[in-house]
Amino acid sequence: MPCSAVTLSLATITAIVATALLAIAFSTDNWVHIDVKRSNIKAYAAKRGGQEALLESMNTKYYYYTRTKGLFRTCFPKERPATIETYLSPVETHCINIEYFLADVDNQTKGFSEDAMTRLHMGRAAIALFIVAFFSIFVAFWTGITGCWRRSPGNITATAILILLACLLSAGAMGLWHGVEYYERERVVGEEFYQQWNNVLRDSTYQGYDWSFFLAWTGVGLSLVSAILFSGAAICLRGEKEQEETINMQYLMPVYPQKQQYAYAGYPAPTAYPGPYYHGSQYGPYNY
Repeated sequence: MPCSAVTLSLATITAIVATALLAIAFSTDNWVHIDVKRSNIKAYAAKRGGQEALLESMNTKYYYYTRTKGLFRTCFPKERPATIETYLSPVETHCINIEYFLADVDNQTKGFSEDAMTRLHMGRAAIALFIVAFFSIFVAFWTGITGCWRRSPGNITATAILILLACLLSAGAMGLWHGVEYYERERVVGEEFYQQWNNVLRDSTYQGYDWSFFLAWTGVGLSLVSAILFSGAAICLRGEKEQEETINMQYLMPVYPQKQQYAYAGYPAPTAYPGPYYHGSQYGPYNY
């Protein structure tokens, strides 16, 4: 089997898997899991006494509840705050939207700190890069089909470049998402984030990456592998075409132009006498 067929098959399968993983990660809400031990907070309030403000916050603020967080939603797999309106996500989990203030008609971001605005811009940019990456994959799908149909090394090379571009864009989006996570944990960007939590909430909360996060990075890695395989397929296809052209050239016979020779009246054709030839006539009365 030609190496181009094997490499193209592997590249296509890898690209499909990478796209599926990135799409699942992009649309799901399990990038980060935040587990809040509410029983520990209640025990602390009962032991110390006079913690009415803490108990009120515990029952009204969403960040006192166990939750998962994605790119677009924060969801509550267990208890949910009764004072906050939630809706059911496609997987039947109660969620609230993450606000990016894309249409900030009321100028709600006017009072944000510089760190809060930086976090907001990085979050918006991460979403935008993922969308552009998916568009690049969409274009690569059509160039790949054309390249396979026509067995065109140029189209396959273009597909490799587009898949590599999607890989770089999605990796950049992941980098920006990590930047958002850093700002939420290490900078003062809002009361719902780590730096402004009280010590009781900090000690009772565990935060870790969830399966959507790992799917996203796996998709980035597989897209890089797919781009490399498409490049290899283009090289194989170009080599096979050159080999086919070499074989076809062996069956072409060279054709040279031939001069036609004519016999004059009364004399045989000159080709009947291979030579030697002398200057002047050798016949009749013209001999001297």
